Amino acid sequence: MNVTVFQTEDELIYCYSGINGSCTKRFHSSALQSALCILFSVGTILTITGNIMVIISICLFKQLHSPTNFLILSLAIADFLLGATVLPFSAVRAIDTCWYFGEAFCTFHTSLDGGICVTSIFHVCLIAVDRYFAIIYPLIYPIRFTVCTTVFLLIFAWTVSMGYVFFLFYSGVANEGLEELIMAISCKGNCQILTNAKWGLINSLIFFIPFSLMTCMYGRIFMVAKKQAKLIESLADQTGAAGKNSNRVRKRERKAATTLGIAMLAFVACLLPYFIISVIDGFHNIIIPPFVYDIIIGIYYFNSALNPLIYAIFYPWFRKSIKLIVACKIFTSDFITINVFKQ
Repeated sequence: MNVTVFQTEDELIYCYSGINGSCTKRFHSSALQSALCILFSVGTILTITGNIMVIISICLFKQLHSPTNFLILSLAIADFLLGATVLPFSAVRAIDTCWYFGEAFCTFHTSLDGGICVTSIFHVCLIAVDRYFAIIYPLIYPIRFTVCTTVFLLIFAWTVSMGYVFFLFYSGVANEGLEELIMAISCKGNCQILTNAKWGLINSLIFFIPFSLMTCMYGRIFMVAKKQAKLIESLADQTGAAGKNSNRVRKRERKAATTLGIAMLAFVACLLPYFIISVIDGFHNIIIPPFVYDIIIGIYYFNSALNPLIYAIFYPWFRKSIKLIVACKIFTSDFITINVFKQ
């Protein structure tokens, strides 16, 4: 619980004591500060270590070198970067309620944070498209979704996402019309960048349009997968071993679609509050209370730690690869030939 204490002018604590224009610190009880320290520490460790495991697994084991897994690999890199470069500074701001890293780094930190967020949205959308073609059009999927095509799409997603967000914050277009409001809340030790209604709407569309498309695609995927399951079962009875092998392949495709669909739902649930406050902030010029803002940002960060946990629960190959990595089997001469799909 956030405890509010009424302080007199003499009792105020500033982020930078003795400096005019310094922000005042918000009061956090010792229990709340300890809880925040534990949550951010655990969250950062899980985000970094979990995504490193995903990165190492897909990079080292050749059996995992598929277009779908390269999309997962790139998403894990984005989550790892968030945990290693963004989360620690956001943790200091949330726990100590002040920003000590300067105005220039505040803009860079916010740009990097937003760029990774938009990149993740592109990745989740590309994963949905990948699963859509794999299930709905299985014959043309290997032709259209090659490794080269996937790499090109990933380079495009990273370039456009980072370029868009860095332009948005460094060009100043996001602040047009908010000059008076920014001056009113400006103080040394604050790092909460505002976005006007126009760009707030564009940012919201970047989230809601892909979300709508992904919902439609996954809805169609599960409808078709259900029909295919019945058809494959009937064919397996007639064709014997060949049918059983085809059945295993299709089951793997459907399981991948289910797992990545769950990851998409988790992603949407974690990001939705952030984009809702962006709309409120942009269209109504309402300043979100810093404590509420930190909670919503914390929920968004939680998604980066959640993805590896989802893979660990639903992907046997990921669990096996973790065991091999922890047991240092990747340093043996025959690790390349290890079958991570074999239980």
